Amino acid sequence: MGDLSLIYQYRLPKKPTVNPPLLLLLHGYGSNETDLFSFAQDLPDDFLIVSVRAPFSLGFESYYWYTINFNTTGANFSDIPEALKAKATLVKFIEELKTIFSFNHNNINLLGFSQGSILSYALALSYPEKFKNVVALSGYIKKELIDLKEASAYKNLAIFMSHGTQDQVIPLQWAENSAKFLTNLTISHQFKTYPTGHSVTPQCFYDFKQWLTTKLNS
Repeated sequence: MGDLSLIYQYRLPKKPTVNPPLLLLLHGYGSNETDLFSFAQDLPDDFLIVSVRAPFSLGFESYYWYTINFNTTGANFSDIPEALKAKATLVKFIEELKTIFSFNHNNINLLGFSQGSILSYALALSYPEKFKNVVALSGYIKKELIDLKEASAYKNLAIFMSHGTQDQVIPLQWAENSAKFLTNLTISHQFKTYPTGHSVTPQCFYDFKQWLTTKLNS
């Protein structure tokens, strides 16, 4: 669907309710909204699930949230102004969703992979009053994208982090550093690693689904 500022797909809650929790899915670089949406039918029934397409196209149904430039040594550099604009666009998009769907505005959750995970961290850590739970898959905290608050502002935020021990796209150490960053802010989080590359294993899916289910019932 494309009624709003970003194109999206959605799944209504399987259990009819007036104000369901919202789960927003943010895909990685070079993917599209159908990727993470493949999880939707197997995620908890309670959620209104919205999977969003990034605004920039690489062609061939591939999209990205912000530009990544590579130098001659292969190191990559993110376009920070573009990433900050993507973050602001997503905040606006959530406000637009409120005019289309009925959901609990105090129970908005994020699930992101790779670049979508980086933005999920940026959103939740910049606006902890807007978000409840975050599933951050194969990503890391990019401090330049965060409007950091006092530690007390994060008392109601919880984060599930996962990373592949053989990830050659985003080093495991970056995720480990992100976990330490959350610890220093006393943010509730669970960090799990899996013997894989830059991907989501069946065990990872099971683990974060169970985590989300627990958070729904807490």
